[in-house]
Amino acid sequence: MATDTPIRIGVMGCAEIARKVSRAIHLAPNATIAAVASRSLEKAKSFASSNGYPESTKIHGSYESILEDPEVDALYVPLPTSLHVEWAIRAAEKGKHILLEKPVAMNVAEFDKIVAACEANGVQIMDGTMWVHNPRTAKLKEFLSDSDRFGELKTVQSCFSFAGDEDFLKNDIRVKPGLDGLGALGDAGWYAIRATLLANNFELPNTVTAFPGAVLNEAGVILSCGASLTWEDGRTATIYCSFLANLTMEITAIGTNGTLRVHDFIIPFQETQASFTTSTKAWFNELVTAWVNPPSEHTVKTELPQEACMVREFARLVGEIKNKGAKPDGFWPSISRKTQLVVDAVKESVDKNYEQISLSGR
Repeated sequence: MATDTPIRIGVMGCAEIARKVSRAIHLAPNATIAAVASRSLEKAKSFASSNGYPESTKIHGSYESILEDPEVDALYVPLPTSLHVEWAIRAAEKGKHILLEKPVAMNVAEFDKIVAACEANGVQIMDGTMWVHNPRTAKLKEFLSDSDRFGELKTVQSCFSFAGDEDFLKNDIRVKPGLDGLGALGDAGWYAIRATLLANNFELPNTVTAFPGAVLNEAGVILSCGASLTWEDGRTATIYCSFLANLTMEITAIGTNGTLRVHDFIIPFQETQASFTTSTKAWFNELVTAWVNPPSEHTVKTELPQEACMVREFARLVGEIKNKGAKPDGFWPSISRKTQLVVDAVKESVDKNYEQISLSGR
């Protein structure tokens, strides 16, 4: 049987992250770059040539123009967060499937409007959280759901920090209230929150409380913050995100029988493989001078970089809808929404002087 033709993806906006995702579209076996758009034709042209786009790529000098392109099945949207609600809705209304950069919106009310437009037009939406598509992540989930090796989850800690230089802290869109106004919380915190939700099988916490000491810039954008999350049965989590601390990206999940640790969960140390450590029923020797059953390391190889795995999965879902009349997969917007809800709750807690925010019934 002949394979279906590749899904034609348009790149809507020439942000820095679009370079990495453009490469991922090239590498994904079932996708191709069909078009690129910028608000300036010159910028779109130079972006296409510097990123090795195929000769056949259509160059659009406006976002409106790429929406009208009949040879584009889906759009990758790396626009600033404040523009997501307008352009994602317009894309859905034109029947384009959407791979949307994170955070998906400035708040969950905006994201709900985007999802409603996607549902009304039968289009797939997925956010651009790459690490969940790494083959390692499936192995992490396997360990976490193993009642013998891991047991019942008790607590998760996750953090993502990097030290932005002076130029970043002054000029990057992630520190500008009108562009990516969620700052470090929307950018780095998104990942830490997604990790804690994944470990908790995407069950929302009951309460979210930001830790005192969040750092905001003069414009009121969060540069660094942390929070605690609690669940009804006593599970807890902490998250930390910062533009002001050394590059660190960790998950520690502790269960009744086992512990999982990941030191590079967002961007693996190496592109072609990723590791994690587990320990089960660890204890001390008789003299309590060393461990019995110390942690062991596991390495998972990947043929494609994780961002290409993401594009491949997105294109697969779009292909099912386009060629077989399948329904869009609701799992992806549902986990985007839950991540956004927790982001919103952390921000609300910071804004309300670190008050505890209840998520019951949201």
